[in-house]
Amino acid sequence: MAIQLKSARVERWPVAGSFVISRGAKTHVDVVVAEIEGEGEIGRGEGTPIYYLGEDAAGCRDQILLAAPHIADLDAASARAAVQELMAAGAARNALDCALWDLEARQRGLRLWQLAGCDGAPTSRVTAFTISLGTPGAMAEQAATAEADGYRLLKIKLTGQDDRLRVAAVRMGAPEARLIVDANESWRDIDILSEAEALADLGVEMIEQPVPVGADALLDPIYAPIPFLADESCQTAADVARIGPFYDGVNIKLDKAGGLTEALRIADAADTAGLSIMVGCMLSTSLAIAPAFVLAQRARWVDLDGPALLERDREGGFEFREGRIGI
Repeated sequence: MAIQLKSARVERWPVAGSFVISRGAKTHVDVVVAEIEGEGEIGRGEGTPIYYLGEDAAGCRDQILLAAPHIADLDAASARAAVQELMAAGAARNALDCALWDLEARQRGLRLWQLAGCDGAPTSRVTAFTISLGTPGAMAEQAATAEADGYRLLKIKLTGQDDRLRVAAVRMGAPEARLIVDANESWRDIDILSEAEALADLGVEMIEQPVPVGADALLDPIYAPIPFLADESCQTAADVARIGPFYDGVNIKLDKAGGLTEALRIADAADTAGLSIMVGCMLSTSLAIAPAFVLAQRARWVDLDGPALLERDREGGFEFREGRIGI
């Protein structure tokens, strides 16, 4: 029953072109991969360091190596419970937690969705495709290409400057697509209600993280025509009660939550609070998306395009067809 860490390593995956948000551009993503062995089976998990929290892949790998001796005499389920106490939320715990989920499922002859207590096998879902930050013209071109490729839900990265111009350009480039936006905490010094109303008129159906973490109360008196979702402001299940009065939903990312274990808790807390669920991701391969895809079956919005933004994915990864992600 005892387990052992087989490997913890950093991998670099090139991005298709470049991926640009308000915090900068990326031409590659470094991920950390954990492999846990037990009873002749190997479980694997992947995490992407959360740059705005100061994480890096080498540091995440080292965290996994430090935690490994503390769980070596445990079975997979007990080890998964232990790492929730041993490690802080973040990409390192995500990789290790998901590797332990994978290992336990393999040892018990179950699919991950069965082990997670889901009612049925996951089915394909419409996923957002991210329009990275650029000039309005460049974003319109990205949107037109994405719509031509079959994507029907586009996520637009914003900065708090010229946002309406960018959204209008994307709408022109992809007139039939559904639109959601990620303000990336940039709306501190603008008229939030006016901005939300203007974006609603352009067909935007949801706004993600409009204000900075800690400034969530700026949303308290605002009754916007479209929902606000918390991303950076909701890291773990303990945050749901605090942010609930200001938001209409939460974006759950396994790297933020520190794994599928905590992500499921966030989803349960959101359901209890009457908040909508979005399941998102960082730039990543399909290894990281596999557990998120299970959780995405509960989501109103799905944003699992991480592998679609890479130059290449792992062999046997998810398929992206007609704007849907599926196995």
